[in-house]
Amino acid sequence: MQLFWRRGVQYGEVDLPFFLIVIALLVMGIVMMFSASYAWAIAEGKEGSYYAVSQMKNAGLGLVLMLFLCMVDYHFFQKKLIAIGAYVLPLILLVMVFIPGIGVTDGGATRWIAIGSFNFQPSETMKIGMVIFYSYVITKNYDNMRYFLRGMLPMLLALLVPAALLIKEPHISATALIVMTCIILIFVGGVNLKQFLLIGVIGAAGALLLVSIMSRNYDYIQKRIQSWVDPFADSQGNTWQTCQSLIAIGSGGLFGLGLGESRQKYLYLPETKNDFVFSIVCEELGLVGALTVVLLFTLLVIRGFYIAMRAKDKFGMLMAIGLTSHIGLQAFFNIAVVSNLIPNTGISLPFFSYGGTALILQLAEMGIVLNISRVRYQSPQRVPAAERAPQAEVQLQGGNA
Repeated sequence: MQLFWRRGVQYGEVDLPFFLIVIALLVMGIVMMFSASYAWAIAEGKEGSYYAVSQMKNAGLGLVLMLFLCMVDYHFFQKKLIAIGAYVLPLILLVMVFIPGIGVTDGGATRWIAIGSFNFQPSETMKIGMVIFYSYVITKNYDNMRYFLRGMLPMLLALLVPAALLIKEPHISATALIVMTCIILIFVGGVNLKQFLLIGVIGAAGALLLVSIMSRNYDYIQKRIQSWVDPFADSQGNTWQTCQSLIAIGSGGLFGLGLGESRQKYLYLPETKNDFVFSIVCEELGLVGALTVVLLFTLLVIRGFYIAMRAKDKFGMLMAIGLTSHIGLQAFFNIAVVSNLIPNTGISLPFFSYGGTALILQLAEMGIVLNISRVRYQSPQRVPAAERAPQAEVQLQGGNA
């Protein structure tokens, strides 16, 4: 099995701007997570640097995996067994969440699997698994994607199963993130635009109906919607977290209170090391720091799409778009939640929020994108015509002219 190289393929250096953006986000994320978690670590009887040290260890493992995947030919994930496994194995893990003694419930949601003292969310593996699986299927079925029954419908049915399991947990943010990432892949996969728009309208209406039904059945969802509509309605109760987040953001002003000088992290704002670390960024670094984070994520998406457009085959293009979209969308959702633009859905900020599994997998995704960026030339004989990226086809035609 050729993991590190492929005949007929010429490799170059990694895309340096993309790599530097990832490193900048990672370093800034660890620094801000340390500042945000310090007070809570001490309150829990741990060393102030406990969470930061743990995150640095996870970052080290993630960087090793990123560099490894940067060397592994991304077509390894195009193998049928690997692509299907990337879909099936996370599904099995999602089912295991509901097995008593294995699944862990916290805050009214069952999202974690416990292995000894280690907990992780299977939804994190589903995010990258769906990108690999969708990229594989769309590439193989590209000529049929413009037909609803042979193209879009099977893709939507494949998405329905993990979405249903995630909704049952319930994990609305992960569901929305995976669904939107897959929709982007379907869109660039060559579907009929009219069919796509029609399904989009129906899907949006269905999503609103589903949220309405779930808000009646799950009390915590209803409370989160109420706190979003009027964040100061119950500032000492249900809306406490949202209020404290907005106070942190407003306290930062233009340049912030200074690194490490946050007041809200001293047990006022819950989840400062997780979902609400961006609030501490705003408080300590101000509008300038917040815009820097937004700019870095924006540049990451732009550069990731640039790599996708220069990919030498459709699979590489789809993988780069899917993985980059996942990170970009997750960052957008988190920042929107923290600033109360959308209801609190419990979604982390990539590279910033505390969490070993998530950080390691995010860096792994970036490693795959970097590997795609390394391919400088791919022999036409190694890529069937149906699987060539549009840009590669233009180059081939130009060479034959």
